[in-house]
Formats: sequence, structure tokens, C-alpha cells
Amino acid sequence: MSALWSLGVVERLGYMGLGIEFYLHYMLVLIVLSGMLILGAYHVLIQKFKLEYFQRVTAVGYSCVVFGWMMILSVKQPSTKLELFGFLSLPISFAPFESLIFTSIIVPQASFMGHLSGIIVGYAIAWGLIHGMNNYWAVSMLGWIALVFVLSLKQSGAFVFNFLEIESVTDPSLPSVQFLASGNSRTLQISSLPVSGPDLV
Repeated sequence: MSALWSLGVVERLGYMGLGIEFYLHYMLVLIVLSGMLILGAYHVLIQKFKLEYFQRVTAVGYSCVVFGWMMILSVKQPSTKLELFGFLSLPISFAPFESLIFTSIIVPQASFMGHLSGIIVGYAIAWGLIHGMNNYWAVSMLGWIALVFVLSLKQSGAFVFNFLEIESVTDPSLPSVQFLASGNSRTLQISSLPVSGPDLV
């Protein structure tokens, strides 16, 4: 929270293309993309490298966004200082990686992968690899976040939403289509179950 307070300088840098609107837009980008990046990294570590430890890892918090803003400021305003806990002052150009190591040592349970994903997405934003956010895309993204959040609550059973039903998209009564490989050729096979009532067209 101390680092986030110091990063409030972003709101006063409107003349550099930053400012409050930029902060609100790209805060959403950092939340979504850093979350997707860390989930992808955990998936690879679990499925490809068989590291079962990461199946029990729970990552939650806003710190990946804070690390992303550190990275953005280190590129856009390298002369800025980052104040931590009111007595420690770091040059912003080194703050992302110094804070990454410092946090991993002081708080062993802190998510190294989560903080690193924030740095990577922040770097992409700072160098213009991710750009073009405006009010339309921000509101659209916020709507999708809310929808996915409600669906995840419904799916997990944490809350009961009687007005919302989630049904399987597979229907055993419909024909199934599959490719069969034989030699150097492929054959399309369509199988269907007997259907009573109206014919399928």
C-alpha cells in the first residue's frame, strides 16, 4: 500500500500522456493480462514440467498491478523516487526488480510469478506494445470482468443465482463428427443416434 501511494504520481503526469484516465484504463489491462499471464505460467509449470506444488498455490491481491506501474514509471519517468514505508526511497528505474527480490526475501509466501507477470505487462504498456485503450474498451472490459466474476461464483457454488443457469454445450442427441486417419489420408466420419420426432436438417 505504501508503494501504491507513492505511485500516485502517475495521476499528476497528464502532460506526459499519463494522468488519471490513463491510470484507470491501464489498471484494468494490468489486472486482466497479468492474471492471464500468471495462470498460463502455472498451467505450463503444472502440465509441462509436472510441478504439482503449483496446483496448491493461490495467488490473490493487487501487487502485480503495483509492480506493473513501477515498470511503467521506470520507463516514462526514470527520475521519480519510490517511497516505501516512509523511510526507504528507491530510484524508480531500479524499483521493480529491487522490490521483486526484496519482497521475495521478506515475505516468502509472496507470489514471485505474480509480481513478475505485472512487470512484464507493465513493460509492454510502457513501450507501447499494448496501447489504444479508451473509454469504450475500458467499459467493455469492466463488463466482461463482472460477467466472468459472476459466472465463476455461480460455477463454484459459493453463491446461488437463481436467475442464472449454466448448461453444458454438448448434446448427445446431435451427430458427432470426427476425422479418422488411415495411411496418408483422412476420412470424415459422421455418426448419429436415432432421433425420434422431427428430422434433423
